[in-house]
Amino acid sequence: MPRQREAFLTPHYVSSEIYRNSSYGPKHPLAVPRVSVCTDLCRALGWLPDSVYHDAPMATEQDLTRFHDPAYVAALRQAELDQTVSDAVRSRFRIGAEGNPVYREVYRRPAISAGGVMLAASLAADGRIVHCPGGGTHHGRADRASGFCYLNDPVLGLLTWLDLGLDNIIYLDIDAHHGDGVQDAFHDDPRVFTISLHEGARWPFTGPAHDRAGGAARNFPLPAGCNDSEFAWVMNHAVLPLIEARRPQAIMLQAGADGLEEDPLAKLSLSNNAHRAVVQAVMAQTDRLVVLGGGGYNPWTVGRCWALIWGTLNRFPIPGCLPPAAEAVLRPLRFDRAAGRNPPEHWLTTLLDRPREGPVRDAVKQTTKESLTA
Repeated sequence: MPRQREAFLTPHYVSSEIYRNSSYGPKHPLAVPRVSVCTDLCRALGWLPDSVYHDAPMATEQDLTRFHDPAYVAALRQAELDQTVSDAVRSRFRIGAEGNPVYREVYRRPAISAGGVMLAASLAADGRIVHCPGGGTHHGRADRASGFCYLNDPVLGLLTWLDLGLDNIIYLDIDAHHGDGVQDAFHDDPRVFTISLHEGARWPFTGPAHDRAGGAARNFPLPAGCNDSEFAWVMNHAVLPLIEARRPQAIMLQAGADGLEEDPLAKLSLSNNAHRAVVQAVMAQTDRLVVLGGGGYNPWTVGRCWALIWGTLNRFPIPGCLPPAAEAVLRPLRFDRAAGRNPPEHWLTTLLDRPREGPVRDAVKQTTKESLTA
């Protein structure tokens, strides 16, 4: 049965202004604004008073080397200073390679993301809900960059909980891409149970249904075109029973928005109703909850989704039409893709998508069965 909170504590929001003017480069998928759009929407809606907002601190090298190789951390710091890397550094640490460019804040930005998630975990340890949309870089490896992720801030946040004495934690990842870096970091560690719902046969091409990471994981690879009904089916028939059976002390939810239908880097067909439903479900399962961002490469859909999550965490009523101040956040956005040249009006005037429901295909039921019985 879901847990009943004795008293609802006001959620907290952790972010930074570094995301506002920082970009991976004009042609990179992360050229678009995302965290700043979420924050500005929440403020425009009157949902984000200063009393619940926390500036994310920059993690120290000591913090980062709790998981990351000191030589890698040093190379990342030097890459920011030099704004270039040698061939040897590029080859060894994948900085400046494979979608992980050297850019102006290549060390500071991920270090602030890491510090923000660690702060979020510390706040949540006291029985709070915390939203940290700048976190969620779940592909980062101990000794190299991977998948646009230089540091693995979810791992560092989970380690914060372990250091505080929690030993029954669930990491739930609903990004369109498998949370490989987090799963591998806690392979065989019974204290952290990782669950990932992601698009199958998509980079990083990990997380098949039979992969249990030594017993500490469950993976649910979803077929292209997965709709809200199918996502809810997997949650209700598999994920929530797993969470309820484990009765975790804390849950970290990576709520990447690249599974939304309008995202250019995946082929799932979710509306943001799916994300909202997951948030509502996990809120009932624990008194300690951290919600992170993650993937998502359409500025309108990402910003609206993460702002919707903040409204849901606070149990605010979601407006049918956005007020002028919120529209003023969305209308000036630019997106260098075909969909961005003529954005549909609902991207500019609403927060909650229309549901994208449909039949639950046999492939979804079969992969869920394989995940549970492998």
